[in-house]
Amino acid sequence: MRHRLAGRKLGRTTAHRDMMMRNLVTSLLLYEKIITTAAKAKDLRGVADKMVTLGKRGDLAARRQAAETLMDEKVLKKLFDTIGARYQERNGGYTRITKLDYRMGDGAPLAAVELVGAEPAPEVKGEKKAAGPRRRRRRRGKRGEPAAEQPAAASES
Repeated sequence: MRHRLAGRKLGRTTAHRDMMMRNLVTSLLLYEKIITTAAKAKDLRGVADKMVTLGKRGDLAARRQAAETLMDEKVLKKLFDTIGARYQERNGGYTRITKLDYRMGDGAPLAAVELVGAEPAPEVKGEKKAAGPRRRRRRRGKRGEPAAEQPAAASES
């Protein structure tokens, strides 16, 4: 019986699962939005919230505790400089999980995990994006035959 056992095994050994969570939380704090499976996203939420709480504390002990989990020095610096300051007034709930479609290969349910304050600014309705060069489609002849634009010598070989 599995009474009172928290967390998911995710089909991995303990060391593999711990390292995967470290990589996921590092990527989440670096990019502020990642896409993963729904089960991994639900497990990642607790680890990410703990990291943001350490970033809010900001002392040396918290920095050393976060350095044990995070895989990159740049992410550690970003956590304590920008992310911790962003959530200083917020008490918990730093991540949002949005369910997405199913993965093409194995049908696993996907989810997007993002930091709550990381939304892009909404676009103004009348404002248009800068138009780049338009791409033209290649013309084809009837029934999928190549168009007459190709030289005859290339089609004979």
